[in-house]
Parts: sequence; structure tokens; C-alpha cells
Amino acid sequence: MKTVYLDNAAATPIDPRVMKAMNRASVLYGNPSSFNDAGRVARAEIEKSRRRIATFLGAREDEIVFTSSGSEANNLAITGTLSGLKSGNVVTTPIEHRSVSEPLNRLPLTVKYIPVNHLGLIDIKALEKKLDRNCRMVSIMYANNEIGTIEPIKKSSKIITAFNKKNGTNILFHVDACQATLFLDMNVQRLGVDLLTFDGCKIYGPHGMGILYVKRGTSLRGLVGWAGQEKGLKIGTENTQAIIGLAEAVSLINPKEGTAISAIRDYAIGQLKKIPALMVNGPLGADRLPNNINVCLAGLTSEILLLELDKYGIRAGSGSACTSHSVEPSDVLKAIGVPDTYIHGALRFSLGRDTTKKDIDYLVKTLAKIALQLTKRYARLR
Repeated sequence: MKTVYLDNAAATPIDPRVMKAMNRASVLYGNPSSFNDAGRVARAEIEKSRRRIATFLGAREDEIVFTSSGSEANNLAITGTLSGLKSGNVVTTPIEHRSVSEPLNRLPLTVKYIPVNHLGLIDIKALEKKLDRNCRMVSIMYANNEIGTIEPIKKSSKIITAFNKKNGTNILFHVDACQATLFLDMNVQRLGVDLLTFDGCKIYGPHGMGILYVKRGTSLRGLVGWAGQEKGLKIGTENTQAIIGLAEAVSLINPKEGTAISAIRDYAIGQLKKIPALMVNGPLGADRLPNNINVCLAGLTSEILLLELDKYGIRAGSGSACTSHSVEPSDVLKAIGVPDTYIHGALRFSLGRDTTKKDIDYLVKTLAKIALQLTKRYARLR
């Protein structure tokens, strides 16, 4: 059976060159914290990888923290900077990943939301109005994991910086860049961020490996009572092999790939629009991630659609993999005003380096057939 993998936003396959680097690193059995030659060799390789990742981000080596995932990095960025505060507020959007929204909601701080339009774009003027002297952090996702909307991070940073300068405040700016890493500018100096996160499994790197950038001078505490690794922020022996693999994956990123993938994305959206009762969610063109397609089918459910697509070898998703087993409609789709008749039938197709137009043709033909069959079946049941 033909297999078409269209769930790259959840996890990409590991690049063979990354796997090769990790295999070479498998002989580094020493504990990087050990005071012996085996440990020192492993430590040297970790620090070499840290330098490579710092260079990619335009950061200093001591600003890079290794984590077990993008979700852990988001939790550490938020809880590690704000957990000691008893009052104040944070500003965010209603379309953040749960690894951002949940930690924020657990803090004894007021959460203020920047409204988004029907495409998922934030209201930049509303951001400016939300800032005050009691604001502790602004957290905005660089590119939305469900509908692919690219947010104006540089403009947001300028607004926050200007407010801090005028009022003598220190509002931190955190950006979840897990979906953006392959395609968008990740230079933290140009972005103007204090905290930034990304994930190895979204960039053809090792799974279970993430990065948190922490601007020098930003106070950060670990998530547990005692930690001995990563400057006291992490517990457990460092995964030397995965860290080396992540650095290799970062070195292979070529933003020009986005141009070719965007062309296939636009072709796919054009063809999918021909399917009856199908609605495309999110922006078109330059405001959308090159690899993202999000659609809804009226009167159908994501779970049934995904099961049917699986029968034909098409591997897709319905939104964030972290909430894929939830029966509740997506918070993102609710925030952008997707009608009730469509919201339960959401599908996310995220393209990869190997996705072809033939794959898209197969997807469109198969989805059209499945949608027609299911619609007829449900009509009979009614």
C-alpha cells in the first residue's frame, strides 16, 4: 500500500545524516559530569554541540539549555522565570500550545489575552494596550502549530522593548518557535527575545530533545527542588548522543527549502478547495508556514476521517499531537471563529522534505472519496 506521511508538524523522520552522527557518538559512554577522561570527552562533545546551536541562534554558549523536548523548554521558560511571583500579569494569545497556556494558568498571575483575527494573526495594537507596569511576561508563538499562522514577532519585540525603556520595567518576551525553526529567521538578536524554544523532533533531529534559549541576565530556576545538570536547571545524565544529533540537525537547516515546500502547499490547498463542504483555516501565502495545511469538513469528525485516511496509507493529524486524544474542539479553531458545523472535522496536513505533487494528488483523490462516503453514511443514519 502507498504510504504518504503528512504529520511532520508532530514529528519528522530522523535525517540519515543525523542518524549517522548519532551512531558515531554512541561510543561516548562516559558520564559528562564525571571527573575522568571518558566523562571529559563526552563533555567536550556536548559543549561543541552547544556552540553549534548557539551559532545557529546568534546567541552565546551559556545562553543555551538542553531539555527533553520543546514542551519541557516552554514549561521551564515560563515556570522557571515566573514561579516566585505572587502578583502581576502575563500577556499571551488564545492560540498557544498547551505547554505554554497550562503553565501560565497555574501561576498566581492574571493572564491577559491578545485577540486574534479569523486568520489567527494577533492584533499588534492590542498588544501595546495590554502592557502595563505590572506585566511580567509576553508569550507569543512564532508560528502556530495548527493553522500555520506566522506572528509578527519582531514588531512585538519592538513594542515591548520601547515600553520597558520608557517605563523602567523588565517585561520578558518568550517565543515558542518549535514550528518555525526550519523555515523562519531564528536569530535571537534580530528577533529581540529573552526566551525562545525549539524541538529536535520538528527539524529531522532526534526525538526527546529540545532547546531553551535564555538571554544572559535572565533569572531562571529549575522545575525540581534539586538539579545537578545544565547549571542546576535539569536532572539526569545528559543524552550525549541526542545532543550531538540535534546539533547536526540544526546545521542541516536550509531556509530555502521553504520555497519549494510552499509551492506544493499552495497546489494542495488549491486542489483541496474543490472538495465539497471543505473549508481552509488560517492565512494563505507568506503569512503561513510553508508546510502547513489545515482544513475542516462539515458534518464529519476528525477521528473518523483520520482512521479512514490511515486505511489508505495517509498519515495525517487533527492539530497538536499533545492534545490529539481530546474530544474537545481545538482552542485554536474556536479562537478564530470556525463554525460549529465544521469545527469537529479538522485535519492538519503538514508537508515534509519528501512530499511530492503526486502525494498531494493521491491525498485529494482519497479524501474526496472518503468525505463523500462518510457524508452518505451519516445521511442514511439520520
